[in-house]
Amino acid sequence: MAALPFDIAVQVFDEPELSRHRADIVRRMGKREAVALIDAMSSDQQADFFRELPEEDRERFLKLLDEPTRRALQLLLRYPPDTAGGIMTTELVSIPNDWTVAHALEHIRAVGRAKETVYAIYCIDPVEHTLAHAVTLRDLVLADADQVVASVGNQRKPLSVTPATDREDVARLISKYNLLAVPVVAEDAHILGIVTVDDVIDAIVREQTEDVQKFGGMEALDEPYTEISFGRMIRKRAGWLMALFLSEMLTATAMQHFEGEIEKAAVLAMFIPLVMSSGGNSGSQATSLIIRALALREVRVGDWWRVARRELLTALTLGAFLGVIGFGRIELWQHLGLYDYGVHHVLVALTVGVALVGIVAFGSLAGSMLPFVLKRIGFDPASASAPFVATLVDVTGLIIYFSVAFLILRGTLL
Repeated sequence: MAALPFDIAVQVFDEPELSRHRADIVRRMGKREAVALIDAMSSDQQADFFRELPEEDRERFLKLLDEPTRRALQLLLRYPPDTAGGIMTTELVSIPNDWTVAHALEHIRAVGRAKETVYAIYCIDPVEHTLAHAVTLRDLVLADADQVVASVGNQRKPLSVTPATDREDVARLISKYNLLAVPVVAEDAHILGIVTVDDVIDAIVREQTEDVQKFGGMEALDEPYTEISFGRMIRKRAGWLMALFLSEMLTATAMQHFEGEIEKAAVLAMFIPLVMSSGGNSGSQATSLIIRALALREVRVGDWWRVARRELLTALTLGAFLGVIGFGRIELWQHLGLYDYGVHHVLVALTVGVALVGIVAFGSLAGSMLPFVLKRIGFDPASASAPFVATLVDVTGLIIYFSVAFLILRGTLL
């Protein structure tokens, strides 16, 4: 980094992909070179860099920065990294809306190189100093030179977010309205900064990575897979794995409870993996669909009843399909002589078929409702991982299976 020409070094150092190594690089550079490099970074990347620094290094480097940079940085560090305030940049182009177009373009030429983007220009009320409206660079280029900026472009108040707005909500806003940037405004309508589309993409990739890892039944990794240490990898995965293992012990307990039924009708034991996996698979499907729908705001917590009705009807239909296949498979094997299920083979096939309907229905219903429950009590719905749902359905699936068997086979095999 020290050997690169300064302007290239700044571009490289400003890249998010280098973020994991910035602190180590800065510690090995001379103080003057390091401060110059930090000072030249974009403000949002400066904030990310300072969040990564140990406390003592953070204070040391903050003192070395010039006053305007330090003030802007302290403002950004005030907000959590998963909010609009935490990912915004203060490097925006703003102009009084009583300027002429010629004056505005001259100003953009003068300051544009130091700004994050010049494609969106924010017009400020000269009296109230609040955000009045936004114009695009295209609007200004196509307008008459002596036209007042206030009359250029769309006169509606621009879409904006507050510093506390979740970064996922910012991403949805930018995506919905095809924006290049969205302004972040304080309660008094003063503009604090902007969140650009590239910063939102970086943030959403991180969010989705965390959700996928949680959905796999583990804690989210805060480092790339190839760089996380062995010890941290064990800690991230062991807790959930042990919790799931202890939960699966309930399955063994359930089987012990039905030990007598298994001894009397050993043929039932053959289909335990079949019915349990079907319930777990249906639950995992439902969980995946609802977690994604919640993330995209296609459904809200208040829609749980509508989702429950839809999932129950869907699950009963899917369970009926599987039940028919299960019934047909047992009867086909019996009639082809591939396996002898005994004189009560029709009742055994009926037991498996009916149990599949009940287990798939319960699995889908449980899998779809669990994300709503977690969301309601303030947890991340992605914590309703597929392994967790499968474990839950395994235990209840056994109970449903043997209850159905008792009802159908009572007086014959049981």
